[in-house]
Amino acid sequence: MAESNFADYVKIYCRSGKGGRGSMHLHRAKYQPNGGPDGGDGGRGGHVYLRANHNYWTLLHLRYERHVFAGNGGNGSKCCSHGSDGEDKYIDVPCGTVAYDAETGKYLCDVVEDGQTVMLLKGGRGGLGNWQFRTATNQTPRYAQPGEPMQEMMVILELKLLADVGLVGFPNAGKSTLLSSLSSARPKIANYPFTTLEPNLGVIPYRDGKSFIMADIPGIIEGAAEGRGLGLRFLRHIERNSLLLFMVPGDTDHIKQEYETLLGELQKFNPGMLDKHRILAVTKCDLLDDELIEMLREELPDDLPVVFISAVTGKGLTELKDLLWTELNSESNKLKALTADDILVHRDREVGIFANDFADWTDDIEPMEDEDDIEDLEVYDLEELEDE
Repeated sequence: MAESNFADYVKIYCRSGKGGRGSMHLHRAKYQPNGGPDGGDGGRGGHVYLRANHNYWTLLHLRYERHVFAGNGGNGSKCCSHGSDGEDKYIDVPCGTVAYDAETGKYLCDVVEDGQTVMLLKGGRGGLGNWQFRTATNQTPRYAQPGEPMQEMMVILELKLLADVGLVGFPNAGKSTLLSSLSSARPKIANYPFTTLEPNLGVIPYRDGKSFIMADIPGIIEGAAEGRGLGLRFLRHIERNSLLLFMVPGDTDHIKQEYETLLGELQKFNPGMLDKHRILAVTKCDLLDDELIEMLREELPDDLPVVFISAVTGKGLTELKDLLWTELNSESNKLKALTADDILVHRDREVGIFANDFADWTDDIEPMEDEDDIEDLEVYDLEELEDE
């Protein structure tokens, strides 16, 4: 993994800006001995936003920029001058990124469309100057408000790849070979388990200039939903897929049993994934003759389409693409907007998982120094004043 530039899991520290303090100033001018209060309000602190950007495809840039600080609001000044607002900070991430609170594991938000923006942390409101507190009975108030404090949070960002078809299978089932045969993607292929250490995307060309996207994830083993192997880390990449293509080698002793095992791991990880349309592809059929293929058909599940393929010889690949395209565009499986609630249900994560994944993450964050002198400022609740 050291030579890989694919990063789909990062932890960052975010901090919004604090509000500027209001000014406690009395107007001074020649021939105006009783000028009255003219202290201006403080500016608001900067917000922290999460923004989807289609120009990014991994979270690698955030691995080296783990601290995001928004600007502080400016202080108010004389002549009712309003303090400047703090600079907002935007965290650009690939489409399909989900944010969690690292301290509690609570789901925060996700962004799936280019340009979609969600506020992660709100900047503090600026304090009111003494000009706001003038009344007929208190014409020279000698107090003002400090600004509201900033907000801070440890955020976990997870990338879930956006693809039409997701490949599901045990190691060495031929997923990477199929992806390289159907598209221009060149994933690593070798004759040993867990050759694929990171997800791969490929654009599959179809007739009349049409195409669809296929995602290949590392092989799943039994117990992946409990953390065994690499499956648990990468299963999230097929949560957004519209169609799942299960791949089982033809030389397997019990094809139906292996398919049911894969289906059970998906159910343990996210029961909602069972609602997706599924296709079963029996791979490595160049090792089987026609008579054996007919015998295998009788033992296969009856509740989903089955196709026999060989990525090496090209057998059944045209039939597979036709079947995938038909299922993707069927009336019961039309692609809906990814923001719909029934597409993907986000669940809160266990804090222990985050602690194990980021055990070597060091919190090298310097405390924020408060340089404002507010000894002679009286504090007033902003919400109470708004109600009045």
